[in-house]
Amino acid sequence: MDTHAYKTKLETELAKLTEDLKGIGVHDPHNTSNWVERANDLEATEPDPLDVADRTEEYDERRSTLAVLETRWNNITKALKKIEDGTYGTCDVCGEPIEPARLDANPAAMTCETHMNTD
Repeated sequence: MDTHAYKTKLETELAKLTEDLKGIGVHDPHNTSNWVERANDLEATEPDPLDVADRTEEYDERRSTLAVLETRWNNITKALKKIEDGTYGTCDVCGEPIEPARLDANPAAMTCETHMNTD
């Protein structure tokens, strides 16, 4: 399998995801697969309860978005590692080749179509 096109797609998406993640979180230097959401800056004075509620809601939204982006970021990182190792395109569950149509749709796929609900 020629992995060059997949690698290019994955690297492009990884760069975009990294920028998106940096907008809402920071990369944990102690755990390279972990991103941590940025906390809201609350003033030291007694804040307005409505402001606190708004900031809490914004924080929850960022945390939820970060979780989705982080999962995708980690999947792409794993796929790029598999390209380096020469194991790209092999199902993590059964070891069979992942269908080309599945990789075309999702170059970071870790499983074949039979096992796609397990990744």
